[in-house]
Amino acid sequence: MHILLVTGPGGAGRTTVAAATALGAARAGRRVLLLSGDPGDPLAALLHDPAAPLGPAVPVAEGLTAAQAGPDGPWVARIDSGEEFRQELVALQERGTAVLGMLGARALGADELTELPGAEQFALLRALRRAAAADGFDLAVVDMPPAHHAVAALALPGQLRRYLARLLPAERQAARALRPVLAQLAGVPMPARWLYEAAARWDAELAAVQAVIESPTTRVRLVAEPGPAGYDALRLAGLGLALHQVPVESVVANRTVPAGSADPWLAGLAARQDKYLGQWPGARTLPHLGRDPRGRDDLALLDPGALADAPARRAAWPVEDRLAEDGVLVWRVPLPGAEKRDLDLVRRGDELLLTAGPYRRIVPLPSALRRCTVSGAALRDGELRIRFTPDPALWPRTP
Repeated sequence: MHILLVTGPGGAGRTTVAAATALGAARAGRRVLLLSGDPGDPLAALLHDPAAPLGPAVPVAEGLTAAQAGPDGPWVARIDSGEEFRQELVALQERGTAVLGMLGARALGADELTELPGAEQFALLRALRRAAAADGFDLAVVDMPPAHHAVAALALPGQLRRYLARLLPAERQAARALRPVLAQLAGVPMPARWLYEAAARWDAELAAVQAVIESPTTRVRLVAEPGPAGYDALRLAGLGLALHQVPVESVVANRTVPAGSADPWLAGLAARQDKYLGQWPGARTLPHLGRDPRGRDDLALLDPGALADAPARRAAWPVEDRLAEDGVLVWRVPLPGAEKRDLDLVRRGDELLLTAGPYRRIVPLPSALRRCTVSGAALRDGELRIRFTPDPALWPRTP
């Protein structure tokens, strides 16, 4: 299955573009699953058709239900982050009943739980994994949060797995054989065992989500209005996606105004939009309807086109051997749209902390670079080139 993640700055029309993309693909004969966690259910209004309302919700994957928007429409699934949060916390309490009893704590009931900030991201990622496992669908279109939050959500599985590995390393379980004996002496299951089992389950869940995000059939479609604010937001979003090696399938310039209007204000707006469109080569343009889109006829006018079937490639970060010429190895990190002021890097042990704009990623160094020291970096043609000089103590030169 192909997965298309639609995001962009807030208010740019990403939900409309997601719905139009899904409807267009469904009418072209593909079986499409459209996911959204946006409160207020704006997809229902966008896809509203009195002659063909949403059908009954049926299970399409484990833990995921969807309803078809008419006989030729996509299947629509809403992500209920509040319900996800309640179910997960209740299950967590059940697994830790013995520990809670030992501490004298009282479990919380599902009816008294309200979701905490950040629950939306976890619910979205879990729904994404479930959608990828749904049978019978060709394409899943996901209406993502605004760009900054979307990039953070896509980076979350890898970051949390790193935290788990650091805080609860597998080698700490070496004394496993002693735990049953200790549990009998204490009279309750040992917290360490419960904690490590929970960590292993979380890691497996996060690994499955990370595999979906890193799959060559997962891509991002960025939506923005052409203009200074849209340009800046899109540049930073593209920078964050490049940092996490998530490929961008296309850029959609939404609400464009045609040139040649007799109205001076509209003519000026069209000229400003053309200026920024020139900096988005290959962007797919959608017209401004002069009203809020509603219904399938409007969505048909705003279909940005189908997703290409060819799988996307995650941008490689190659290591260039320049030892013979310059005595260095160069790690080449593609960051299109980056500016020098956006970037910072810090070497910490065998990892590199790389900052690009508001985003940060901690990446392990390739094995060859672990025996080197960072000797400089330069940004050239949208690519960060980090120079590493071999450490003679770790990589002695041969005479």
